[in-house]
Amino acid sequence: MAVAETQLYAKVCNKRRSKSPSVLLESLLTKGFPAHIAQKALAATGQKTIEDAAKWLHSHCNDPSLDDPIPQEYALYLCPTGRFHNHLQEFWKESKRQCGKNRAHEIFPHITLCDFFTCEDQKVELLYDILKRVGDIFSETFPSSISLTLHSSTSYLGFFVGDSHANILKDFARSFSSEASALADCHVKPCLKQLHLTLAHKFYPHHQKTLEQLAKCINPEDTCQWVAALYSRDMRFVHYQTLRALFQYKPQNIDELMINTGDFVYVDPTRQSNVSEGWVIGTSHRTGCRGFLPENYTERANESDTWVKHREYVFVTASRLFTQTENEPNVRLNGIIHNPSIPKSLTNVHSLQNVTLRRGVLVMRHGERVDQVFGKSWLQQCLTAEGKYYRADLNFPSTLPKRKDGVKNFECDPPLSCCGIFQSKLVGEALLDQEVTVSYVYSSPALRCIQTAQQVLQGLKLDQKVKIRVEPGLFEWTKWEASRVIPNFMTVTELVEASYKMDTSYRVNFPLSSLVPSESYEEYVSRSSAVINQIITACPSKGEVSDLCVILIVGHGSSLASFTRPLIGLPARDSNDFAQAVRKIPSLGMCFCEEIKENKWQMVNPPVKTLTHGANAAFNWRNGIVED
Repeated sequence: MAVAETQLYAKVCNKRRSKSPSVLLESLLTKGFPAHIAQKALAATGQKTIEDAAKWLHSHCNDPSLDDPIPQEYALYLCPTGRFHNHLQEFWKESKRQCGKNRAHEIFPHITLCDFFTCEDQKVELLYDILKRVGDIFSETFPSSISLTLHSSTSYLGFFVGDSHANILKDFARSFSSEASALADCHVKPCLKQLHLTLAHKFYPHHQKTLEQLAKCINPEDTCQWVAALYSRDMRFVHYQTLRALFQYKPQNIDELMINTGDFVYVDPTRQSNVSEGWVIGTSHRTGCRGFLPENYTERANESDTWVKHREYVFVTASRLFTQTENEPNVRLNGIIHNPSIPKSLTNVHSLQNVTLRRGVLVMRHGERVDQVFGKSWLQQCLTAEGKYYRADLNFPSTLPKRKDGVKNFECDPPLSCCGIFQSKLVGEALLDQEVTVSYVYSSPALRCIQTAQQVLQGLKLDQKVKIRVEPGLFEWTKWEASRVIPNFMTVTELVEASYKMDTSYRVNFPLSSLVPSESYEEYVSRSSAVINQIITACPSKGEVSDLCVILIVGHGSSLASFTRPLIGLPARDSNDFAQAVRKIPSLGMCFCEEIKENKWQMVNPPVKTLTHGANAAFNWRNGIVED
């Protein structure tokens, strides 16, 4: 392609496609918005369209920080596009599937040119001009292909930029930094150390070899067009967790937060200790408002999901223009776009999903318990003066099973609510619909867990075939017991007399007498690891070779992490991180592990979807109907 044509293409690529920021600002001012608020809206939306800025202003009408003079933070990244970027995305996806999420997954593939810096809202337009001007200066010397070399250590994996090309990129970053500091009054630091493109960061050392094998499938010399992009983020929430709303939530109380599906919420993990179980307090990215919201309505999002791209400069070189020809089409197979040029060694990784599996372990939290709805004093609400149980609300169980030590011990060993029973059977029916066959069932000695297991088996139509094995070692971390003592659980004999389908011949791995009140986190982790290994050893595959022999473990919120992580080779979480993770696990939350070869396990999606529902408060017909 001729030089003149290359230059023309570059001008087209780097031409602004929206109104200039000054025109956008004038439009907002004519609508009556104060200048500082209008500039804030433009900076928060990337100064693209009047519609974006007006929508932001409308959403933030109740934002208590709307008048605060807090600027955005900006960073300059060099981002790959084209086939090389596609291969990086494949690596992102596969590394997350095989090794879990690491710090690199928080941000898209990039080379950092200038790390985050602040810029006043009214001067952001100058950054756009600087990026365009400096880009034009370096466009002719920008390398047609950046030299990248794979580097690996126990906590980092990525491509290092070759020295000669790194020097060009550093000069570009210096020029941008110098002009931004002089013209926009920004303190910008160019990255002058080893330039790199991170593939994985802060992962577990035992995953290093797997990540290296996946990384070697990426060809750094593949077709790539590089783009210098200016991004911004809200500096107030840099150290917060970002959550994404899975469902809409309409507040029931004045201190709760309205969220729509897809909303992002910023949550400070250091300020959640006094929040009620199952709830978090956060700030909406969409509205700027703050309040409480149910944690199980959200999932963890990536750090960069709320970032805004402002402007980009496309480096166009003659050798990189229109390199994908009609001979290299994207092919759609089974609804997924595949590029024939992707190395076969990378696509072969997916063949693990087709390996004949031997066993599966489904770890499930119990259903809704009565004290979760009616509080710790639930038993006092449904006892007569003579101490007899009666149903004070339709969500209380119709009866309580008989136990020799009387109803008092139900306070520390509460049953499921009626909704909890319904939830549990519903999950069993869903497993039946997915043709999941459970061969073994283990339960914590807590009554709520045994009842959950029973209802799941009924939903599966296996309650006459599979017996429940009560394993005391599956009980939750005893430090969380409010009474600071081990509850008096119902005996297997009492459970059988109450019509629960118990395996009376089962010999426990961890005797009830061995449970220690207020055990340390290390003791709980050790107990959990030992019990899950003993269960796996005691449960050989059943049925045909191609069948999946599922072991169902019904436990507590803490069970999902404490029993699956040792199974897939992950170390225990830090105790504080563990507590935060457990808080997010709803009733009937579950994890599923599959055996890919003998005693080698991987975490996969559970066979059924999660169960989500709203609250239903108590109602007195007198209030608001008869009485004012």
